[in-house]
Amino acid sequence: MPETWWRGAAIYQVYPRSFADGNGDGIGDLAGLRSRLPYLADLGVNAVWLTPWYPSPMADGGYDVADYRDIEPSFGTLEEAEKFIQEAHELGIKVIIDVVPNHSSDRSAWFQEALAAGPGSAARNRFWFQDEPGDWKSIFGGPAWSQVPDGQWYLHLFAPEQPDFNWTNPEVHQEFHDVLRFWFDRGVDGIRIDSAAVLVKDFDGGDPDGYTDQPGVHDVYRSWRRVAEEYDERIFIGEVWFPDQERFARYLRPDEMHTAFNFDFLACPWDPAALRRSIEETMETHIPLGAPPTWVLSNHDVARVVTRYGREDTSWDHGARRDGVPSDLELGYRRSRAAALLAMALPGGVYIYQGEELGLPEVDDIPDELRQDPIYHRSGHTVPGRDGCRVPLPWSGGEPPFGFGTGEPWLPQPEAWNKLTAEAQSQDLGSMLTLYRNALALRREHLGDGTLTWLDSAPEVLAFTRDSGVTCVVNLGSDPVRLPPHETVLLASGPLEGDELPSDTAVWLS
Repeated sequence: MPETWWRGAAIYQVYPRSFADGNGDGIGDLAGLRSRLPYLADLGVNAVWLTPWYPSPMADGGYDVADYRDIEPSFGTLEEAEKFIQEAHELGIKVIIDVVPNHSSDRSAWFQEALAAGPGSAARNRFWFQDEPGDWKSIFGGPAWSQVPDGQWYLHLFAPEQPDFNWTNPEVHQEFHDVLRFWFDRGVDGIRIDSAAVLVKDFDGGDPDGYTDQPGVHDVYRSWRRVAEEYDERIFIGEVWFPDQERFARYLRPDEMHTAFNFDFLACPWDPAALRRSIEETMETHIPLGAPPTWVLSNHDVARVVTRYGREDTSWDHGARRDGVPSDLELGYRRSRAAALLAMALPGGVYIYQGEELGLPEVDDIPDELRQDPIYHRSGHTVPGRDGCRVPLPWSGGEPPFGFGTGEPWLPQPEAWNKLTAEAQSQDLGSMLTLYRNALALRREHLGDGTLTWLDSAPEVLAFTRDSGVTCVVNLGSDPVRLPPHETVLLASGPLEGDELPSDTAVWLS
């Protein structure tokens, strides 16, 4: 793999609780993940990104980190994590892990020390404590300030169990530098930075959003970049949500992050004009910076793409999740196959959320008493939250738990998933899994990093040629369209009609 592996990598996102259960307790773990590494190698990905695997009370699915130098006991041990990194590397798979710099867990040693030390202490200065609550609202709903027994209030932009760090404190900076080195020393190849733009706070400006994209946040990542450059080929990927491409681009300057998630592309409706605008703006933003774009269709916070693309409104917005809105899953499945070929044909890196390669739909009918997402509870049980895209994967067999493990999964799996297991799809030449395997193999050989050239096409069609000569054509209209001149059909998301490309279908040509 070339030294700049990350520029055109296919990166597979693992949500550990829901990937594979190795000890039969119903919760995914490192034993299960290690046993499925051959599956990921066969799939053809270059890297795997794990959401937090650290000790955590799981108030927010592991994003409430209690200890950055250990592994969540329900997942395994630090020794197993080191073995996983080694085994992944032996298969040619890089490893990326999450770091959550905005907040801690209220069970962390630092926060417990702050509670015990009392007002005005050095321990409290690592967080945001004050005598009166502010008026900021939590991103998860409700107030962003909670009171402790001695009367002071602390800030939490997310759940109350997630107190925000005070990034004006040098101890916080040093702690995270040490954490980065801890994992880089163990062979981790990259760090995905959660909620990367909200670390620095401005309480005096009167802005109800005075925690987003404050100038000082860039100083944090410049110092992190210097840490990464102490090692060979270690990278940072930012979770940065901005509609403003200029603000987004600041995080990709040569002395900050290497790449960042392209949420604009993820949020686009299944519409040719919107997708072309997103692609063009992404390329225009990244090329001058020398940073590779990333292409993302879904993740652990977003309704699954098969369900989204089957709705009347196919766009995505965290503020208007449209949970439970009816979806034509057959239509969504067809579109998601075409979208996969589009995303994998574009220049740069591509992210695949676990289960995307199986064509899993969102699970909208989880019983209320089994829902665990804090969004559901913080919203007064009015917003179902993100559990529907986090249901454990189906691997094999005809009924739950579908080879996920031997115990009852922590979230229930639909009975209808018996047709979507990895086992069932492996021998099916027309399955989503086969499409992904074929596409990733071709992508590794012909696509990845580089540029594209748009081809003349009808308004409802996206058509471009890559540096290697591979042409991608996507028909988002309602009628078939004629294919451009070509010698070979490399791969299609669905059956072609002679020399015509049907509706909601993509093809790679040479």
